[in-house]
Amino acid sequence: MGHMPKLAANLSLLFPQLAFGERFAAAAKAGFRYVEYQFPYAFGSAQEIAAQARAAGVEVVLHNLPAGDAAKGDRGITCQPARVNEFREGVERAIEYAKAVKCPRLNALAGIAPTGVPRETAKETLIANLGYAAAKLKAAGMTLLTEPCNQRTIPGFLLNSSREGIEVIDAAGADNLQLQYDVFHMQIVEGDLAKTIERLLPRIGHIQVADVPDRNEPGTGEINFNWLLPHIDRLGYKGWIGAEYIPKGDTVEGLKWAAPYLK
Repeated sequence: MGHMPKLAANLSLLFPQLAFGERFAAAAKAGFRYVEYQFPYAFGSAQEIAAQARAAGVEVVLHNLPAGDAAKGDRGITCQPARVNEFREGVERAIEYAKAVKCPRLNALAGIAPTGVPRETAKETLIANLGYAAAKLKAAGMTLLTEPCNQRTIPGFLLNSSREGIEVIDAAGADNLQLQYDVFHMQIVEGDLAKTIERLLPRIGHIQVADVPDRNEPGTGEINFNWLLPHIDRLGYKGWIGAEYIPKGDTVEGLKWAAPYLK
């Protein structure tokens, strides 16, 4: 075996009974050295979030750029032509939050193409915005990611397959722009996880896991994580694996799958 997967607890989904700020310590107590989250912005200033991570002794390895208003149906704004200024402001805000916690990578969610905007136009906007954000992040010493998502969970999401993800990354042409490969989404969209991860390994900047069909912890569904996680390790993947799933019951009880990988 290699170094074994470096697991990051996704604090937006794990430990849901606790206030967001308390989840850092809960993750550390459960044995995680690394955490990620979707959006920190509503939970305090960049400095406050950083203080919580420091107090818990965990490293933050990923979060998302601001992605619009989820309550209004936004699932990212990177592909929306009318919101380029909002996107760019979000890049600055995300860098501020990432710098405070020393987070090395940020994910840009493509989002849903607005009604009446042709798919090609939305894709061009996505590519231009990714190029813009990648340049800003490069100056800050960070990596940008973008993540294909399945249309069962997010109907209308612009970027669905790993192939489409690589296409827009190639089109943006930035050397610090990589693929975020979410095993949950990719199993639903295309399957063939082992060979796809192997083929795309140099392009993958971050991996996330949840089981299919219900997005609960590994071991609750159809994916053989007992085989897949050591396989990813054998391939020589050096990044983190984010535990981004909806706990079926108690978060800590549900972590048996992760026991071999936690300190």
